Amino acid sequence: MAQLYQERIARGEPRRWLLLTHGIYGAGSNWRGIARKVVERRPEWGVILVDLRLHGRSEAGEPPHTVQACAEDLRAVITGEVAAIAGHSFGGKVVLATRALAPATVLQTWMFDSSPSARAPEDSSVVRVLELMERLPRTWDKRDDFVAAVVGEGHALALAQWLAMNVVPDATGALVNRLDLAAMRALLDSYYATDLWDVAFDAALPGSLEVVIADRSHTVSEVDRARLATAPPHVHVHHIDAGHWLHIEAPATVVESLVQTLPTALS
Repeated sequence: MAQLYQERIARGEPRRWLLLTHGIYGAGSNWRGIARKVVERRPEWGVILVDLRLHGRSEAGEPPHTVQACAEDLRAVITGEVAAIAGHSFGGKVVLATRALAPATVLQTWMFDSSPSARAPEDSSVVRVLELMERLPRTWDKRDDFVAAVVGEGHALALAQWLAMNVVPDATGALVNRLDLAAMRALLDSYYATDLWDVAFDAALPGSLEVVIADRSHTVSEVDRARLATAPPHVHVHHIDAGHWLHIEAPATVVESLVQTLPTALS
Protein backbone atom coordinates (compact mmCIF):
# COMPACT_ATOMS: atom_id res chain seq x y z
CA MET A 1 0.00 0.00 0.00
CA ALA A 2 1.29 3.48 -0.89
CA GLN A 3 1.44 6.25 1.69
CA LEU A 4 -0.48 9.18 0.19
CA TYR A 5 0.42 12.85 0.58
CA GLN A 6 -2.39 15.03 1.93
CA GLU A 7 -2.90 18.79 2.07
CA ARG A 8 -5.69 20.22 4.23
CA ILE A 9 -7.47 23.43 3.31
CA ALA A 10 -9.92 24.93 5.77
CA ARG A 11 -11.16 28.08 7.48
CA GLY A 12 -11.42 27.61 11.22
CA GLU A 13 -12.49 24.20 12.48
CA PRO A 14 -14.67 22.49 9.88
CA ARG A 15 -17.14 19.85 11.01
CA ARG A 16 -16.83 17.79 7.84
CA TRP A 17 -14.19 17.16 5.21
CA LEU A 18 -14.27 16.56 1.48
CA LEU A 19 -11.46 14.29 0.29
CA LEU A 20 -10.61 15.42 -3.24
CA THR A 21 -8.22 13.75 -5.66
CA HIS A 22 -7.06 14.34 -9.19
CA GLY A 23 -6.85 12.68 -12.58
CA ILE A 24 -3.99 10.87 -14.26
CA TYR A 25 -0.78 12.96 -14.58
CA GLY A 26 -2.06 15.38 -11.94
CA ALA A 27 -1.75 16.07 -8.23
CA GLY A 28 -4.06 17.22 -5.48
CA SER A 29 -2.58 20.71 -5.74
CA ASN A 30 -4.19 21.06 -9.18
CA TRP A 31 -7.48 21.49 -7.30
CA ARG A 32 -6.17 23.89 -4.63
CA GLY A 33 -7.82 26.96 -6.14
CA ILE A 34 -11.17 25.19 -6.32
CA ALA A 35 -10.76 23.89 -2.76
CA ARG A 36 -10.05 27.38 -1.39
CA LYS A 37 -13.16 28.81 -3.04
CA VAL A 38 -15.32 25.96 -1.75
CA VAL A 39 -14.23 26.47 1.86
CA GLU A 40 -14.72 30.24 1.54
CA ARG A 41 -18.34 29.61 0.54
CA ARG A 42 -18.92 26.63 2.84
CA PRO A 43 -16.63 27.16 5.87
CA GLU A 44 -18.25 24.28 7.74
CA TRP A 45 -16.43 22.07 5.24
CA GLY A 46 -12.70 21.54 4.81
CA VAL A 47 -10.99 19.94 1.82
CA ILE A 48 -8.27 17.28 1.95
CA LEU A 49 -6.31 17.26 -1.32
CA VAL A 50 -4.74 13.84 -1.87
CA ASP A 51 -2.04 12.76 -4.32
CA LEU A 52 -2.67 9.27 -5.70
CA ARG A 53 0.11 6.70 -5.84
CA LEU A 54 2.82 7.52 -8.41
CA HIS A 55 1.65 11.16 -8.47
CA GLY A 56 2.77 14.34 -6.75
CA ARG A 57 4.42 13.73 -3.40
CA SER A 58 2.87 10.33 -2.68
CA GLU A 59 4.75 7.06 -2.62
CA ALA A 60 4.74 4.89 -5.72
CA GLY A 61 3.53 1.80 -3.89
CA GLU A 62 4.09 -1.72 -5.10
CA PRO A 63 2.70 -3.04 -8.38
CA PRO A 64 0.32 -4.02 -9.74
CA HIS A 65 -0.74 -0.41 -10.30
CA THR A 66 -4.51 -0.65 -10.68
CA VAL A 67 -7.70 1.24 -9.90
CA GLN A 68 -8.31 -1.17 -7.02
CA ALA A 69 -4.85 -0.62 -5.55
CA CYS A 70 -5.43 3.15 -5.70
CA ALA A 71 -8.81 2.71 -4.00
CA GLU A 72 -7.25 0.71 -1.18
CA ASP A 73 -4.61 3.42 -0.73
CA LEU A 74 -7.36 6.04 -0.57
CA ARG A 75 -9.53 4.06 1.85
CA ALA A 76 -6.59 4.00 4.27
CA VAL A 77 -6.69 7.80 4.62
CA ILE A 78 -10.48 8.12 5.10
CA THR A 79 -11.25 8.89 8.71
CA GLY A 80 -14.59 9.42 10.38
CA GLU A 81 -14.42 13.16 9.69
CA VAL A 82 -14.49 12.60 5.91
CA ALA A 83 -18.10 12.96 4.72
CA ALA A 84 -17.54 13.18 0.95
CA ILE A 85 -15.00 11.84 -1.54
CA ALA A 86 -14.37 13.19 -5.04
CA GLY A 87 -12.09 12.59 -7.98
CA HIS A 88 -11.59 13.70 -11.57
CA SER A 89 -11.23 11.35 -14.54
CA PHE A 90 -8.99 8.46 -13.43
CA GLY A 91 -9.45 9.70 -9.87
CA GLY A 92 -13.21 9.60 -10.37
CA LYS A 93 -13.12 5.88 -11.04
CA VAL A 94 -10.78 5.46 -8.05
CA VAL A 95 -13.25 7.15 -5.70
CA LEU A 96 -16.08 5.07 -7.17
CA ALA A 97 -14.08 1.93 -6.36
CA THR A 98 -13.44 3.43 -2.91
CA ARG A 99 -17.21 3.77 -2.40
CA ALA A 100 -17.34 -0.03 -2.15
CA LEU A 101 -14.83 0.13 0.74
CA ALA A 102 -15.95 3.34 2.44
CA PRO A 103 -17.45 3.70 5.93
CA ALA A 104 -21.02 4.86 6.47
CA THR A 105 -19.75 8.36 7.32
CA VAL A 106 -19.23 9.01 3.58
CA LEU A 107 -22.40 10.81 2.48
CA GLN A 108 -21.42 11.59 -1.13
CA THR A 109 -19.09 10.23 -3.81
CA TRP A 110 -18.28 12.65 -6.65
CA MET A 111 -17.09 11.61 -10.11
CA PHE A 112 -15.91 14.53 -12.24
CA ASP A 113 -16.09 13.54 -15.92
CA SER A 114 -15.39 9.89 -15.25
CA SER A 115 -17.23 6.79 -16.44
CA PRO A 116 -17.99 3.57 -14.55
CA SER A 117 -17.69 1.70 -17.85
CA ALA A 118 -14.97 -0.56 -19.15
CA ARG A 119 -14.13 0.37 -22.72
CA ALA A 120 -11.41 0.54 -25.33
CA PRO A 121 -9.24 3.66 -25.04
CA GLU A 122 -9.47 4.67 -28.69
CA ASP A 123 -9.51 8.39 -29.45
CA SER A 124 -8.89 9.28 -25.80
CA SER A 125 -7.32 12.66 -25.11
CA VAL A 126 -5.75 11.16 -21.99
CA VAL A 127 -4.04 8.41 -24.00
CA ARG A 128 -2.91 10.89 -26.67
CA VAL A 129 -1.23 12.96 -23.94
CA LEU A 130 0.56 9.85 -22.64
CA GLU A 131 1.74 8.94 -26.14
CA LEU A 132 3.06 12.48 -26.54
CA MET A 133 4.99 12.37 -23.26
CA GLU A 134 6.44 8.99 -24.28
CA ARG A 135 7.79 10.62 -27.46
CA LEU A 136 9.15 13.76 -25.79
CA PRO A 137 12.51 13.93 -23.98
CA ARG A 138 12.50 13.21 -20.26
CA THR A 139 15.00 15.98 -19.47
CA TRP A 140 14.49 19.66 -20.28
CA ASP A 141 16.61 22.81 -20.08
CA LYS A 142 13.56 24.92 -19.24
CA ARG A 143 10.00 24.11 -18.26
CA ASP A 144 8.85 26.54 -20.94
CA ASP A 145 10.44 24.27 -23.56
CA PHE A 146 8.22 21.41 -22.40
CA VAL A 147 5.16 23.69 -22.56
CA ALA A 148 6.07 24.80 -26.07
CA ALA A 149 6.51 21.18 -27.20
CA VAL A 150 3.06 20.20 -25.90
CA VAL A 151 1.41 23.26 -27.45
CA GLY A 152 3.25 22.51 -30.69
CA GLU A 153 1.46 19.17 -30.82
CA GLY A 154 -1.90 20.94 -30.87
CA HIS A 155 -2.78 20.94 -27.16
CA ALA A 156 -4.10 23.95 -25.28
CA LEU A 157 -1.67 26.18 -23.40
CA ALA A 158 -3.53 25.66 -20.11
CA LEU A 159 -3.21 21.88 -20.45
CA ALA A 160 0.49 22.18 -21.35
CA GLN A 161 1.15 24.36 -18.30
CA TRP A 162 -0.73 21.89 -16.09
CA LEU A 163 1.30 18.96 -17.40
CA ALA A 164 4.48 21.01 -16.91
CA MET A 165 3.90 20.91 -13.15
CA ASN A 166 5.43 17.42 -13.44
CA VAL A 167 8.68 18.81 -14.87
CA VAL A 168 10.73 19.26 -11.70
CA PRO A 169 14.41 19.28 -10.63
CA ASP A 170 15.93 15.88 -9.87
CA ALA A 171 18.73 15.25 -7.38
CA THR A 172 21.26 16.77 -9.77
CA GLY A 173 19.16 19.87 -10.42
CA ALA A 174 18.21 18.84 -13.95
CA LEU A 175 14.58 19.37 -14.97
CA VAL A 176 12.91 16.01 -15.61
CA ASN A 177 9.39 14.71 -16.14
CA ARG A 178 8.83 12.98 -12.79
CA LEU A 179 6.02 10.75 -14.08
CA ASP A 180 6.76 7.04 -14.43
CA LEU A 181 5.21 6.71 -17.88
CA ALA A 182 5.20 2.90 -17.88
CA ALA A 183 3.30 2.96 -14.58
CA MET A 184 0.93 5.61 -16.00
CA ARG A 185 0.16 3.25 -18.85
CA ALA A 186 -0.53 0.43 -16.36
CA LEU A 187 -2.93 2.68 -14.46
CA LEU A 188 -4.72 3.66 -17.66
CA ASP A 189 -4.95 0.03 -18.80
CA SER A 190 -6.66 -0.75 -15.48
CA TYR A 191 -8.94 2.29 -15.80
CA TYR A 192 -10.20 1.23 -19.21
CA ALA A 193 -10.53 -2.45 -18.22
CA THR A 194 -12.47 -1.84 -14.98
CA ASP A 195 -16.28 -1.87 -14.95
CA LEU A 196 -17.86 -0.38 -11.81
CA TRP A 197 -21.53 0.00 -12.72
CA ASP A 198 -22.45 -2.45 -9.97
CA VAL A 199 -20.75 -0.18 -7.43
CA ALA A 200 -22.31 2.94 -8.94
CA PHE A 201 -25.86 1.57 -8.80
CA ASP A 202 -25.62 -0.24 -5.45
CA ALA A 203 -28.00 1.67 -3.15
CA ALA A 204 -26.78 -0.32 -0.15
CA LEU A 205 -23.36 1.34 -0.28
CA PRO A 206 -22.79 4.60 1.62
CA GLY A 207 -24.26 7.86 0.43
CA SER A 208 -25.24 9.32 -2.91
CA LEU A 209 -23.26 9.24 -6.15
CA GLU A 210 -22.80 12.65 -7.81
CA VAL A 211 -21.83 12.23 -11.47
CA VAL A 212 -20.56 15.45 -13.07
CA ILE A 213 -20.49 15.28 -16.86
CA ALA A 214 -18.39 17.68 -18.93
CA ASP A 215 -20.73 18.19 -21.85
CA ARG A 216 -17.98 18.83 -24.43
CA SER A 217 -16.11 15.68 -23.43
CA HIS A 218 -16.64 12.14 -24.71
CA THR A 219 -15.44 10.49 -21.49
CA VAL A 220 -19.02 9.77 -20.42
CA SER A 221 -20.36 8.22 -23.62
CA GLU A 222 -23.89 8.46 -25.01
CA VAL A 223 -24.42 4.87 -23.86
CA ASP A 224 -23.25 5.85 -20.36
CA ARG A 225 -25.58 8.87 -20.34
CA ALA A 226 -28.55 6.74 -21.35
CA ARG A 227 -27.74 4.29 -18.56
CA LEU A 228 -27.47 7.14 -16.05
CA ALA A 229 -30.89 8.38 -17.15
CA THR A 230 -32.39 5.21 -15.64
CA ALA A 231 -30.16 5.17 -12.55
CA PRO A 232 -31.53 4.50 -9.06
CA PRO A 233 -32.49 7.51 -6.91
CA HIS A 234 -29.17 7.76 -5.06
CA VAL A 235 -27.40 8.67 -8.35
CA HIS A 236 -27.53 12.36 -9.32
CA VAL A 237 -26.23 13.72 -12.63
CA HIS A 238 -24.82 17.25 -13.06
CA HIS A 239 -23.73 18.92 -16.32
CA ILE A 240 -20.91 21.41 -16.87
CA ASP A 241 -20.23 23.19 -20.17
CA ALA A 242 -16.58 22.21 -20.53
CA GLY A 243 -14.23 19.68 -22.04
CA HIS A 244 -12.62 16.86 -20.10
CA TRP A 245 -10.21 19.11 -18.18
CA LEU A 246 -13.17 20.89 -16.57
CA HIS A 247 -11.20 22.05 -13.52
CA ILE A 248 -9.02 24.07 -15.90
CA GLU A 249 -11.75 25.23 -18.30
CA ALA A 250 -14.65 25.91 -15.91
CA PRO A 251 -13.38 26.13 -12.32
CA ALA A 252 -16.11 28.54 -11.17
CA THR A 253 -18.82 26.13 -12.31
CA VAL A 254 -17.11 23.23 -10.56
CA VAL A 255 -17.00 25.30 -7.36
CA GLU A 256 -20.67 26.20 -7.68
CA SER A 257 -21.65 22.56 -8.16
CA LEU A 258 -19.85 21.54 -4.96
CA VAL A 259 -21.06 24.53 -2.97
CA GLN A 260 -24.70 23.92 -3.89
CA THR A 261 -24.66 20.14 -3.46
CA LEU A 262 -22.48 19.30 -0.45
CA PRO A 263 -24.75 18.37 2.49
CA THR A 264 -25.81 21.23 4.74
CA ALA A 265 -27.14 19.50 7.88
CA LEU A 266 -24.47 18.84 10.50
CA SER A 267 -24.73 15.92 12.85
